[in-house]
Amino acid sequence: MTTGFLALNAGSSSLKVALFPAEGDTALLTGQAERIGPEGRMVLKDATGAELTLPPGDLSSHEGALSMVIGTVKQHFPGLRMAAVGHRVVHGGLDYVQPVVVTDAVLAKLRMLEPFAPLHQPHNIAGIRAAMAAFPDVPQIACFDTAFHRGQPFVNDTFAIPHRYYEAGVRRYGFHGLSYEYVTGELRRLAPHLMEGRVVVAHLGNGASMCAIHRGRSVASSMGFSALDGLPMGTRCGQIDPGVLLYMLDREGLNTAQIRQILYNESGLLGLSGGLSNDMRTLEAADSPEAHRAIDYFVFRVQRELGAMAAVMGGIDALVFCGGIGENSRSVRRRICERLGWMGVEIDHGRNAESATVLSSEFSRTTVMIINTHEELVIARAARAAVGISAS
Repeated sequence: MTTGFLALNAGSSSLKVALFPAEGDTALLTGQAERIGPEGRMVLKDATGAELTLPPGDLSSHEGALSMVIGTVKQHFPGLRMAAVGHRVVHGGLDYVQPVVVTDAVLAKLRMLEPFAPLHQPHNIAGIRAAMAAFPDVPQIACFDTAFHRGQPFVNDTFAIPHRYYEAGVRRYGFHGLSYEYVTGELRRLAPHLMEGRVVVAHLGNGASMCAIHRGRSVASSMGFSALDGLPMGTRCGQIDPGVLLYMLDREGLNTAQIRQILYNESGLLGLSGGLSNDMRTLEAADSPEAHRAIDYFVFRVQRELGAMAAVMGGIDALVFCGGIGENSRSVRRRICERLGWMGVEIDHGRNAESATVLSSEFSRTTVMIINTHEELVIARAARAAVGISAS
């Protein structure tokens, strides 16, 4: 009988899944549902890369996608003994700085954090509940995106508002921590000398952020109290003057629910492109003025934030791209790097066209790389450790 560890990673418009054996990093099943909603599609593959047949289901919601994943696992691995299920949970607040076994008390705390990550936290919790129902008595392990960033210096952890808010937990939490944890581990394996220096990791996807990592530790993140801050994203606004929100409240008479809808679901690439798309692939293919202005702004904000990250560390030794856009968009990578010569960045256009691991030229003072992130493996390793099995 095969022992399995299931990793579930719910994004704002996607659900990634991987099923791992008791030992090793080669998954028995991988895949994802993407563009969850009216255009949702799911592909799951076995260890050979062959697509698996899927049970009937509904991809209009995360809950429906989860049901299809669980049904596929049970259909294709009938003898599987599920040892644990690991879950990406976007917000762990102040309490959770490492993976935990989910209990009713933990779930109650996680639900209290839903307003701070409304695009993700409800889906994360729904995934936990669905896995509990599908695999009774199997430990559910929550792994937190915020944990990687806890312990940042006070000046990068606070806002310039009355200190009582900081004491109440209003802080810069940072997100995408599971991705940064994996990328940091891979960079330590591939180029350990770089991990002793100053690294900026750009996680660019439908959710996008950047992290300054000095000697292996997160010292600053573009995201803050919520997953709205920093870079523009698929449908999220990124950095915004708080005065705009006051304008919406006072002049337009919008309520908080309406403003939340705009900032989380109608902004970012989608809003900038006039509703054309929140997907970079669609925008690049469109080649229209609306698409160009969205891409232009995205590139500009990445360049601007990169300068800020380098300033925090007093320089930069390496820039690492990851995430759906960072790993796959040659054009976006090229455009971001074009104006970074002042910080020693020079990419080799041939390497960039091939999406090589190292993109920088031999003349570049700053190393530029792509590391394909693997949050599901981080989750599975945490699930193994929670039940006392170490990876080989």
